[in-house]
Amino acid sequence: MTLRLTDITKRFGQATALDGVTFDVAPGEVHALLGENGAGKTTLMRITAGLLTADAGEVSVNGVAVTSPALARRHGVGMVHQHFTSIPALSVGENVALSAGWRETGRRAERRAASVIARLGLPLDPSRLARELSAQLRQRLEIVQALAGDARVLLLDEPTAVLAPREVVELLALVRHLAASGAAVVLISHKLSDVLQVADRVTVLRRGRVTLAAPMAGHDAASLSRAMIGGEVERTPPVRGVPGATRVVLDGGLVLHAGEIVGVAAIEGNGQRELLRAIAGVAGTRTDLSVTGRVAFIPEDRTTEAVVDAFTLEENLLLGELATATNWIDWRALRSRTTGLVAAFDVRGGGAADPIGALSGGNQQKFVLARALEGEPAVVVAEDPTRGLDVQAMTAVHGRLRAAAAAGSCVVVHSSDLDEVLELADRLLVIAGGVIRELAITTSRDEVGDAMLGVTTAP
Repeated sequence: MTLRLTDITKRFGQATALDGVTFDVAPGEVHALLGENGAGKTTLMRITAGLLTADAGEVSVNGVAVTSPALARRHGVGMVHQHFTSIPALSVGENVALSAGWRETGRRAERRAASVIARLGLPLDPSRLARELSAQLRQRLEIVQALAGDARVLLLDEPTAVLAPREVVELLALVRHLAASGAAVVLISHKLSDVLQVADRVTVLRRGRVTLAAPMAGHDAASLSRAMIGGEVERTPPVRGVPGATRVVLDGGLVLHAGEIVGVAAIEGNGQRELLRAIAGVAGTRTDLSVTGRVAFIPEDRTTEAVVDAFTLEENLLLGELATATNWIDWRALRSRTTGLVAAFDVRGGGAADPIGALSGGNQQKFVLARALEGEPAVVVAEDPTRGLDVQAMTAVHGRLRAAAAAGSCVVVHSSDLDEVLELADRLLVIAGGVIRELAITTSRDEVGDAMLGVTTAP
């Protein structure tokens, strides 16, 4: 099926999110849709799926206009959302059935979902509740939900954002397989290496307008970045702190210090989530762990653990302080602080009194980071802190984490992107099967990968 968007315009109040965008994707093609945070990519895809109505322009599949979610699904449009859409209280199978429009419920839905999951080769248990899944597994559930309805036009919004390297390879192979079988695939990703591997064509948006529409052949990461941001990404050299006072002691012997960035590398389900959350003090207890000073936590899924969409930015800032809040709130001071953080961290799309849900996902993430780093915490625990961020925003986040370490914080960071861990870390911990090992920071990428799989490399 051929998807065609013609002269799409969308405004939110006085802000123009999309300005006359034309875009198409043919059967058998992977079409990359790129742009910095807030460029309009997700808005364009939500209009395609019928979830938003354009102010002007037309969406059509095989020449038939699509104006609602029901029509989009009827004509084979499926969307894998950046923000999770599964219902936590339902099982994996029930969520798949609900998304696909099946009549089956309960065990019948789970059995039918099991056949779809098996066909896709994804490690999901149909009977498991969605709330029990990690962010990585919930991302996979989004993919199953989209494909269960026999989608022939597949919209993928940051599908690799929380996947480990091997899982990314598997997903990109699945994307190519779907295109080879005749599906029309739109891929949104900030990981330019991913789109360069699989995309046939590319369209770049900047501030709601198309700046590039061309075959992918002949383009590289540098040319795509220039089209996205209008110039080269400014990269600041790392600022390293000097290891200082003890901040975290684990197992009585592993000591993490002020001024360090400690990278945690692990494949999903090996205990990194439990370790980071124990250090952050948000889940579980460990008798062999001690943490000194105030801890800031950046969770892997901002939509369920960090922000409330309907609340304003200043109200979301207040959420981070509920544990120490008094009965008196100085709203004027709160608004001033929020405004300052918005400016300092380049949060775009809204002010202190605007709902955070009106911001793009990347700008929401920048606000979560700003809230966490305010006031120089003693320890910063970050789970996938650059998830959903464009290359420029990712570089800025790395700079912020390095600056926090240089100012005396102990920064503990895990990313599903191993290269990001290796780029940031002063020290490297690998967790496999719940066992924590420290590797030399000079260890090769392949050796780190083996350690993540529990393979011991012979000396």
